[in-house]
Amino acid sequence: MLTEEPNAKIHSLITLVVVFAGLFFQISRWEWVAVVLCTGWVFSMELVNTSIERMANFVSPQFHEAIKRIKDLAAAAVLMSAIGSVITGFIIFLPKIVELISG
Repeated sequence: MLTEEPNAKIHSLITLVVVFAGLFFQISRWEWVAVVLCTGWVFSMELVNTSIERMANFVSPQFHEAIKRIKDLAAAAVLMSAIGSVITGFIIFLPKIVELISG
């Protein structure tokens, strides 16, 4: 997945940034749990999306409106997991960033 899916590369880069931010801000054990769960959630949804897309392309290589809708729904699942993870990241990191800036 990481070698063939551009979005998986983006998720990996963001994961690295979040891990370094977590180390920098010394987030708590429960904050790490949230980060790990969100990361796993997003990568799991990306794997499901990739699997659905590849299966759909195998079953129906030609364009089919129903297949397009199925692929769009799978992609939306990835998007929703990413949005939830971003919100979780804001809850964890925004107060720490504000505190760092306000000094």
